[in-house]
Amino acid sequence: MPQITQPDGLPVPQRYGAILAIALGITVAVLDGAIANVALPTIAHDLHASPARSIWIVNAYQLAIVVALLPLSFLGDIIGYRRIYQCGLVVFTCTSLLCALSDSLTTLTVSRILQGFGGAALMSVNTALIRIIYPQRYLGRGMGINSLIVAVSTAAGPTVAAAVLSVASWKWLFLINVPVGIAAVVLALRFLPDNAQRPKDQRFDVLSALMNALTFGLLISALSGFAQGHSGSVVLAELAALAVVGFLFIRRQLRLPFPLLPVDLFRIPVFSLSIGTSICSFCAQMLAMVSLPFFLQTVLHRSEVATGLLLTPWPLATMVMAPVAGRLIERYHAGLLGAIGLAMFALGLFALALLPDAPGDLNIIWRMALCGAGFGLFQSPNNHTIISSAPRHRSGGASGMLGTARLLGQTTGAALVALMFNLFDAQGTHASLLLAGSCATVAAVVSALRITQPRAQL
Repeated sequence: MPQITQPDGLPVPQRYGAILAIALGITVAVLDGAIANVALPTIAHDLHASPARSIWIVNAYQLAIVVALLPLSFLGDIIGYRRIYQCGLVVFTCTSLLCALSDSLTTLTVSRILQGFGGAALMSVNTALIRIIYPQRYLGRGMGINSLIVAVSTAAGPTVAAAVLSVASWKWLFLINVPVGIAAVVLALRFLPDNAQRPKDQRFDVLSALMNALTFGLLISALSGFAQGHSGSVVLAELAALAVVGFLFIRRQLRLPFPLLPVDLFRIPVFSLSIGTSICSFCAQMLAMVSLPFFLQTVLHRSEVATGLLLTPWPLATMVMAPVAGRLIERYHAGLLGAIGLAMFALGLFALALLPDAPGDLNIIWRMALCGAGFGLFQSPNNHTIISSAPRHRSGGASGMLGTARLLGQTTGAALVALMFNLFDAQGTHASLLLAGSCATVAAVVSALRITQPRAQL
């Protein structure tokens, strides 16, 4: 590998332009994963599709992201994170226009798959770029801003969708991405930095990319099928195929000098512990966020508007805490901050599970805020540790694994909610919240184990 000195961050004017390019790209990519849920009934009606078939509008996007994250982050190590991000912006913007012009479920689903690949390019290298954009001493602040963007975008998804649908057709949910995407492309071309350190002998392995897609595709399909009560023989067949393909995939990665699945990074204890913490915490988050609306509307008989307002303290608290945590990481160990944050998160989840039969709004609000604050305190330091514990020339692999861990946790959490409702019926939300609290507790313990590890050096 050539020994090229990487500058310690960008000068301030260029830094602001670069982070704005990333903020715009990540905002539309995360928003598009959330807004489609709200618009599904409207889209299904307009395209004359059944509710079951229309689910593919959401699943196609998420599945494309999951299978493409690691291959694209690997490519970023080879050809540059800037180039991957710029290409992702162009693909995402163009395919957003295709989504808006779709006149059937088939064309919209195909467009969403292509859009997912664009979104994967953005998510796969965004934290690797932040590592180059921010000076070493301020990296925690950069991660805090990134966590804030993701939290705001996730929280704003239903609100943005409802606002757009109240004045325009569902096609505008995708059309609004076009001007934002064009602005982000202009900023990315002008301000984004390149990664100087690239191994000359690193090559892209097509077979590994195909095995990666099969492994994660089978995993998500088996999880969803089991949770939704699909045929046992089909689920078992998927699990058997997953075991074979997964074994061969990992075995191949262990033999490669530059593995697509970053097994080399998993040999770093603080990295593997942080990834495990991330999967458990996002699983807990999704268990709660998917099940709570059912509880608030069907059990407590709150309206849709009231439900949205009662859920809002969670992302608001995360938004407030994320940048604070980004600064705290400069002084305190990420393992300690993560353990405290996740303990708060678990406490909030168990408090929600133990709500009285007829709780007042304040009783619900403080529990939501506690969950959000705890999650915000954990997320920025954890992301900082994942990206900074990897060597600079493997930042792409670390960034891709960070996104993969988040999506795997969220997918598993959503599947477990369906399972809890199938097993416990009316008590499904209560069971989901208890399981979420247990997952957060496990994550807190795993995070605490990192305290014995030295702080990552950039």
